[in-house]
Amino acid sequence: MRSCIAGALLLLACTPAAWAGFSFETVEAAAQVLARAAYKPPGDVLAPALAQLDHARYGMIRYRADARLWAHTASPFSIGFFINGNDYPDPVKINEVDTGGVHAVRFDPGNFDLGQSKLDAKALATAGFSGLAVHVRSPGKNAAHPTQRVLVFQGATLFSGHGFGQVRGAGARGLAIDTGLLSGEEFPRFTKFWIERPANGDTTLVIDALMDSKRATGAYRFVVTPGKTLKVEVRARIFLRGYVTLLGVAPINSMYLYGENDDAHGDGDYRPEVHDSDGLQIHSGTGEWIWRPLVNPARLLTTSFAMTNPQGFGLMQRDRQFSDYEDLRVRYDRKPSVWVTPESAWGAGRVELVELPTPDQTHTNIVAFWAPDAPPKPGQPLDLAYRVEWQGDDQTHPPSAWAVQTRTGHGFSTHPQSGAQFVVDFVGSALQRLAPDTPLTSVVSVDPNGQVLEQRVVYNAATDGWRLFLRIKRQDDGKPVEMRAYLRNGNDTVSETWSYILPPS
Repeated sequence: MRSCIAGALLLLACTPAAWAGFSFETVEAAAQVLARAAYKPPGDVLAPALAQLDHARYGMIRYRADARLWAHTASPFSIGFFINGNDYPDPVKINEVDTGGVHAVRFDPGNFDLGQSKLDAKALATAGFSGLAVHVRSPGKNAAHPTQRVLVFQGATLFSGHGFGQVRGAGARGLAIDTGLLSGEEFPRFTKFWIERPANGDTTLVIDALMDSKRATGAYRFVVTPGKTLKVEVRARIFLRGYVTLLGVAPINSMYLYGENDDAHGDGDYRPEVHDSDGLQIHSGTGEWIWRPLVNPARLLTTSFAMTNPQGFGLMQRDRQFSDYEDLRVRYDRKPSVWVTPESAWGAGRVELVELPTPDQTHTNIVAFWAPDAPPKPGQPLDLAYRVEWQGDDQTHPPSAWAVQTRTGHGFSTHPQSGAQFVVDFVGSALQRLAPDTPLTSVVSVDPNGQVLEQRVVYNAATDGWRLFLRIKRQDDGKPVEMRAYLRNGNDTVSETWSYILPPS
């Protein structure tokens, strides 16, 4: 986990910014100095007019397109900014780096369009930046939208993006500390950014960031490559000031209200499904692919997947048809899947999934991250290298077959049905090669609180795949049941592992 791929380091180090006396090591040194000193919380006091802005009014304040950094150059990139206010009270410092050196980006209230926010322009006199947005020239000739926003850094260590043709959905964070613990979560934040000016023909953008919090500091470098899939190469060096119970590496945030695997669809909501992601996908170090459909639990639910050297994990949006959601405004069918690929050996640990109850779609209630078994000691650096991708229709799948839907409940029967029933559809190239009469079997395992009452696999002509029917009896209704299943053709495994938890009733 401490080592990074040499090629990746070379790519990240060889930037024009290094010619100006600035490099990733500059940020690294600043993080190490912070780690040796006591934490100083932000001391800035936000003007009442900005602090009292509600979400709707805050969203009406926009940075003018003609005022963006590099807006009047030949660069394919331009940078907009956000004002601090509402949920973003703490200002961040932003710098531009070019061959001439490091230059602070000056906060100019006149660069903001206040729209219908009813905010007095005088309130901006003491304001500052709360984040930045990366815009890129739209592919092809698109006069109506000559540029599009592809990545946002705003709030804590959040960065959220999407590829061309997608809309903003699940996002990433730099670090998670004690997420899902009863002791409460600590939110590190990026306090300073350095944006490295690209050459006119460059297709990538480099952004460096300094992180600080009560128990952690860190230096981050983000190499951003826009496209149908937005790719962000992340390099980080993290220092802990004190003991951390649960350290979360490469966290991903999302929202799940309900989906096809839920009995109730949200108090009469006409939409069949409402979620930014519908499952956690894992590619383990042993090569196993795991799929865990998300749930909106009645209370906090945490699940761990132990392994060594994961090859990837992500919160995916597999349902990609408009008819899956029927939402004209939000367009959940265009939300991206977020996939993390380690570019170094991360050692032993676990992929942690934290699911929180939410009453509506406005709350982030899903978090997934890597938790190392042996986090660094205070003062000892932790080096990370990984890639985050915001994927659309062309998303990472197992090479064999995967679950396209999980449904719960019973169909029509003239006999009483006991237990909980699950219907899981699998599709993929490994199944398409098989004749419909192939005698596939399912391998099912449940924990001691569950008993398998029925399992059978049938060909599904509608999907050219196979459907698994599974009926489980729970021994103690007050406890959850963990279950796993995959398809087999003879001795060959032909699907990912479907993993599900039946929460306590």
